[in-house]
Amino acid sequence: METKDWQQEQERLERVRNKLQARIAELEPEVAGLRDQAADIRKRFWEDVTINTSTHEDFEETFYTINQQSAVLAERERGHKLLTQQLKSMNRLLPSPYFGRIDFQEDGLDLSEQIYIGVSSFVDEDGLSFLIYDWRTPIASLYYDYSPGRASYVTPGGRIEGTMELKRQFQIQNGQIRNMFDASETIGDELLQQVLGKGADSQMKSIVATIQKEQNAIIRNDKSRMLIVQGAAGSGKTSAALQRVAYLLYKHRQTIRADQIVLFSPNPMFASYISTVLPELGEENMQQTTFQEYLDYWLGSSLRPEDPFDQIEYVLTAQGAPGYEARLQGIEYKASEAFLQALQNYGMWLGREGMQFNDIRFRDRGLITAEQMRAKFYSYDRSLPLYNRVVLLQEWLLNELASLERMERDALWVEEELNYLDTEQYAEVFGMLHKEKEVFDVAEQYAVVREKMNNKRREDEGDFDFARREEDLLRRRIVKESFKPLRKIVKKLLFVDIKGIYGQLFVDEAAYREKTNGAVIPLLWPEICRQTKEALLRNELFYEDATPYLYVKELIEGVRTNTEIRYVFVDEGQDYSPFQYEYLKKLFPRARMTVLGDFGQAIFMQATSLDASDSPLVRLFGEDETSLVRLVRSYRSTREIVEFTKSMLPGGEEIVPFERGGPKPLLTRLDGGEKRDAQILADIAALRAEGFDSIAVITKTAAESREAYESLRTHGGEALQLITKETSGFEKGVMVIPVYLAKGVEFDAVLVYDASSESYGRDNERKLLYTACTRAMHRLHLYTTGDWSSFVQALPANLYEKASY
Repeated sequence: METKDWQQEQERLERVRNKLQARIAELEPEVAGLRDQAADIRKRFWEDVTINTSTHEDFEETFYTINQQSAVLAERERGHKLLTQQLKSMNRLLPSPYFGRIDFQEDGLDLSEQIYIGVSSFVDEDGLSFLIYDWRTPIASLYYDYSPGRASYVTPGGRIEGTMELKRQFQIQNGQIRNMFDASETIGDELLQQVLGKGADSQMKSIVATIQKEQNAIIRNDKSRMLIVQGAAGSGKTSAALQRVAYLLYKHRQTIRADQIVLFSPNPMFASYISTVLPELGEENMQQTTFQEYLDYWLGSSLRPEDPFDQIEYVLTAQGAPGYEARLQGIEYKASEAFLQALQNYGMWLGREGMQFNDIRFRDRGLITAEQMRAKFYSYDRSLPLYNRVVLLQEWLLNELASLERMERDALWVEEELNYLDTEQYAEVFGMLHKEKEVFDVAEQYAVVREKMNNKRREDEGDFDFARREEDLLRRRIVKESFKPLRKIVKKLLFVDIKGIYGQLFVDEAAYREKTNGAVIPLLWPEICRQTKEALLRNELFYEDATPYLYVKELIEGVRTNTEIRYVFVDEGQDYSPFQYEYLKKLFPRARMTVLGDFGQAIFMQATSLDASDSPLVRLFGEDETSLVRLVRSYRSTREIVEFTKSMLPGGEEIVPFERGGPKPLLTRLDGGEKRDAQILADIAALRAEGFDSIAVITKTAAESREAYESLRTHGGEALQLITKETSGFEKGVMVIPVYLAKGVEFDAVLVYDASSESYGRDNERKLLYTACTRAMHRLHLYTTGDWSSFVQALPANLYEKASY
């Protein structure tokens, strides 16, 4: 880069920063003034409003005065919010106003335009000249999609064609250009080298300065109802998804709010890890949850659902236990589309017979029996859906309870209860009766006058019987209070025995086939039935049963839908079952869906293929409304680590490493666990001395994590963090973590605690080891005290270094 160009760019940067500082200086008192005005209006709101409802005209005047005062307050608050957002945006721009420049000459125009691109827009004093363009504007897509030459971009008015004459990239810190270079590629490798060479952080950062062309296609896809991103480990799937959220909020800012977008994260710790990305870009965070949190909420306290981490612990640690193979078959079957079809058929069978109800009991006796409910339920028109008939039954039950409540007032137990009422209850009833007597007296006087006016003789209707009315009112109150739990049961549909209805699917093979129209079943079905029924008896649900159970519940009670949500993002999408995707589609009927994942990291048994042409995800919305993007370039790890990890996977040769070099992975065999722990602690100390702040000791399971943590601490490892499924925050440091909780997160260095054939010997454990190794950015160490895993032994010897002690 010539000195003249550097000087010109630095001078322009200083001009832009001066304008930003001037605008910030103008805005700060305006923001403070509007804040104070809004606070003053709120404080004095009712002082400036005269309440008068004496006449209709006074009431109208009061109404309009309140409305006017509310409108003034809302206008001040809107103005304050808008200016505050502008002020925050400019303060974000000030240290590094932009990161890219393109010179573009539109066809038919004589002059080219210099376009500087940053995290938000900044307009000159005239209100027309853009000094900085937001990276989400249509013209900014040129920066990500083209190298110098012919280029085009799409606007609401159509496609604009032209020529890109220059593409320049900057690294600016505290108002000074640190690096600057012209690029012929989409984003120059020099910038990426510097960004990717930095250490891992406790929270994910924005990547708007280094978005690649294929990532930009994901971000700006605004047509597909289902967008599937199948990406290699470290290919930037999650980063691109978060920039996509920011883009959607920018492009559709008049119609979509952040709370109309929901992201399903793999675990609470991951939600913390990504929580700062959108605020960095000036956007509010979308809703974040996990699928498990959703299940826990809707299943309530009546059943305890297993979580996916307990399920995978069982799968990885219970080999050889009684019923293990049956449980695996059950997990696979209950996650399938075949089971979904079986439950749909079961719903039709329930429409004809087989509904189960709970007796409504009161004081150890049955008021309304399950058999009465069943007879009433099947007396309704059978063409009606199940949930419509349940609503009709609910109305009938409430009417029956009202009748039974009236009859119950004369029961002996009510008279006994009268003797135990406290003085407060009597006083309350006494006050109510006095008010009732006042009304009675007025009515009596009116009746006497009316009779005299009509010259008719009026029969004496008797005096107000205070004592009798007091007893009637007390009886009514006692019974009403006692029946309150029964009405609550009916209103919450707890009279339907959902657990029994789900459980009767698992009686035996013949019954299951009858209820599901001859569904095909796994080989070990009798044992699957036994395990499922035993869990239900303990008021527990296996993880694989939780979504099907909710599905059956909603067949009967009505579908819960959320029509407000417009976009659903699913991270680590390969770990969701076809059944769960069908459920999500039903839950969010108006939403577009973006699914991000890597089938190479499909470590859960209910995994769904993402990029196969016959994938359940393609069938979910249809081929015409589904787009698939494959990301094959891995940016997270050094070239040496990527070459090592991709060789573990069948088909891994498609993964392309980014050209960032580093040491080869180090394989260390030691004689015994104590020596291994001592060597791991020595290696951690050496890595920290190199400046690596984020180091993970990755184990296969949570049980192994606890053992490793205790053992390492015994040998002097004090500054260690044990990460469990309850861990909600992600901090720098040295952590011991099971591989399935490390998914989606990256570390400066990864130490695989036990890479032996005993830990990673079965074929379904290949992806576990691959996932663990791909968390490393700069350093990867593997340890064993026995034979290496066959997946390691099969690797070419030139991909790693060996050390023995």
